[in-house]
Amino acid sequence: MRWDGGSPESVEDDVRHTPSEVAYAFWLRAPGQGEIRSVELDAPGPDDVVVRTLFSGVSRGTETLVFRGGVPAGQRARMRAPFQEGEFPGPVKYGYLNVGLVEEGPDALRGRAVFCLYPHQTRYVVPAAAVTPLPDGLPPARAVLAGTVETAVNALWDASPLVGDRIAVVGGGMIGSAVAALLARFPGVRVELVDVDPARAAVAAALGVGFAAPDDAAGDCDLVVHASATEVGLARSLELLADEGEVIELSWYGDRAVRAPLGEAFHSRRLAIRASQVGAVAPARRGRRSHGDRMALALRLLADPAFDALVTREVAFADLPQEMPRIAGEPSALCVRVTYQDVGGGNGSCSASPSAIT
Repeated sequence: MRWDGGSPESVEDDVRHTPSEVAYAFWLRAPGQGEIRSVELDAPGPDDVVVRTLFSGVSRGTETLVFRGGVPAGQRARMRAPFQEGEFPGPVKYGYLNVGLVEEGPDALRGRAVFCLYPHQTRYVVPAAAVTPLPDGLPPARAVLAGTVETAVNALWDASPLVGDRIAVVGGGMIGSAVAALLARFPGVRVELVDVDPARAAVAAALGVGFAAPDDAAGDCDLVVHASATEVGLARSLELLADEGEVIELSWYGDRAVRAPLGEAFHSRRLAIRASQVGAVAPARRGRRSHGDRMALALRLLADPAFDALVTREVAFADLPQEMPRIAGEPSALCVRVTYQDVGGGNGSCSASPSAIT
């Protein structure tokens, strides 16, 4: 069943009389068009968990690209989320920032709040190995940022910053801000978050780092982390480097061709651009850290309440079909947190108004 019209009375009746094995999920029907569909859950096996979602997060950069249908044909296999259903450009169920409560599963997990790389869905069944318990004291609402902080951890494993380094982070979105937040913990490091949006200054202040517009950013950097996903951001990143400095490129450009200014002084100054991508553990730690270790570290780091600055606002799950186009067109937004308060207890039903569901 999918809700994209029809009688409000019949929709409301379906919502209120949902069997326990049915949940609801947000799907991208086609580029720019979302809908909520019912999902029949598989019966859990002995090594599975049944999770009821408490919060999920919209990763504005990647999910905006997916929402507009911008995943290149040659990268569709690499861009698959762990529990994605469907194919790009759509219909597809996509997402990877989910925090929920284990309702069924091994004794050690039952009743625990966990993080999972799962799309926006009211309840789901996954292998127990796919969830990571939240550390004691970590608010589930903040834990939706775990995938973002995990990406930042991997980027810094790639970048290997040193004590006393001069560092710029160009692009104050979710990933750039998370990187800046972690760099603020390094002793003696000068960290500046660089963005065209002056509203990012408040985020930088909450994270304990400096802020500058691109034209005012401090140069002579040992390291620049680029996360603006723009040509001008990449060019400015190279300009901010000291001789023999390095740009760590975190931007995902999707299907857009990007020009890099590799003429002029790029070679004579021996500058470098290196990619970092969260799909694989950074080579510097690959032999000693697993994906699970990296995720557990990200969750421990989220004990710092400063990360709350990365959440722009909240939307209700039932409103996602209407909200996703707004989120995609909201350049100043960071993480948008999805709430499931109107999703009934353990039976997967949704008590939202039928007019809010398309």
